[in-house]
Amino acid sequence: MTYNADIQKKDRNFVHKDFQLSDWNTLEPYFVQLKNREITSKENLVQWLKDYSELQEVISEDVCWKQIRMTCDTENKQYEEDYTVFCMEIEPHIKPYADILNKKLIQSEHLKQLDSSTYALLIKNVENEILLFNEKNIPLQAELNILSQQYGTITGKMSVHIEGKDYTLQQAAKFLMQSNRALRKEVYLKINERRLKDKDSLNKLFDKLLSIRNQIALNAGFENYRDYKFQELRRYDYSVKECEAFHLAIKKYMTPLVEKIYELKKNQLQLNTLAPYDIDAEPEGQNPLEPFENGKELLEKSIQTFTQVRPFFGDCLKKMNELNHFDLESRKGKAPGGYNCPLAESGAPFIFMNAAGTADDVVTMMHEGGHAIHSFLCHQLELSAFKEYPMEMAELASMSMELFSMDMWNIFYPDSQKLKRAKLEELERVLSIFPWIATIDKFQHWLYTHPNHSIEERTNEWLTIYDEFAPKNISWENLENYKRSFMAKAITSF
Repeated sequence: MTYNADIQKKDRNFVHKDFQLSDWNTLEPYFVQLKNREITSKENLVQWLKDYSELQEVISEDVCWKQIRMTCDTENKQYEEDYTVFCMEIEPHIKPYADILNKKLIQSEHLKQLDSSTYALLIKNVENEILLFNEKNIPLQAELNILSQQYGTITGKMSVHIEGKDYTLQQAAKFLMQSNRALRKEVYLKINERRLKDKDSLNKLFDKLLSIRNQIALNAGFENYRDYKFQELRRYDYSVKECEAFHLAIKKYMTPLVEKIYELKKNQLQLNTLAPYDIDAEPEGQNPLEPFENGKELLEKSIQTFTQVRPFFGDCLKKMNELNHFDLESRKGKAPGGYNCPLAESGAPFIFMNAAGTADDVVTMMHEGGHAIHSFLCHQLELSAFKEYPMEMAELASMSMELFSMDMWNIFYPDSQKLKRAKLEELERVLSIFPWIATIDKFQHWLYTHPNHSIEERTNEWLTIYDEFAPKNISWENLENYKRSFMAKAITSF
């Protein structure tokens, strides 16, 4: 099959070509039309699905751009206001109509005429949405969306002063790779002291989120938010028991393996004990890998790498670059983390990250690029519902691209020894991340099945779970306070 990255924005056949989402009054007529349309045949039903899909794509892309702009500049009040208006004044009107349209589909006498191999999962997902819908949750979900963005606003302002310059926390992390242990410790302390300044704000924010999430679950008929979220995430194929088995397997097999990796690191650095600020360090006389100097170079080399994996992959990144769909460099006022945001109507996604010139940034770019290729390949699917896939499947594309691309990393590391180091670090990272994944997952299970806990209880449970999975050969001596607040780094909990 021949693939073409010259992705085109879909033609509108139902929504007016000049329509722009500005308020509910201009959007509502499209929902009313779908609600009132008579469906007298299988063909009518298929067309109705196509029209509804087109409307969903228009709305989705508009909201995505609002989120992109806001995460790229958390200090821009207009971007924040635009997103708030959608969450508080438009989306609460959409949700009841979505429930009505879901029921219209399921109750259609022509539903059984649809090809089951094509529509079975769509129908199952719609039935799931009907199960979860509760009108009481509409204002709660709106408030939740607004509060969830505050984490990025708070952390986006964080910076530290090192050697006469201000750095974002992502930029400052580069110093933790230096061979100078005194410098590493100094930077580690500064980063964590800065995080501690907002500890109370983040705890209060999470308490609000926890309370609202728990109420949403109760309103929907679930015992707790963990069980509600399993259903919302469409985890049809595994249960909590499988998660618990996963935790045990990591504790039994992966944590000891990571301890061996850290023991090698300790010997390499010629240390008696390994501290948290030593994990990413280079030995004396060896500089950290510097695969690129700026976002422009990162993108250029990523395009070359993807092209070598498969020319179509490189063409996808080129197309995104033509559309200015990248924001790669870390800076103050930018939300933390990284993501690939699919744009449902125009097709070419947007990649956001906080690059600071490290080897980890190369991996992140390969990862998000994998998501981007997935977005390109899904664009021509007929309905927006066909493009929906669970997180587990999404990460298959991104994690695979990290490994697929490794043999082409000579573009970033022309020196064969540095290339070997980069590959080894990636393989170590793939293994080392498992205990962290188990820690975060088990912690979230506890958080949402114990919704009435105090901040002290939350902190103590965090320490218990962290110690359960963390390698035992890391010394936290005189750093216990940072270990207690380390959970604030786990942004997935927010």
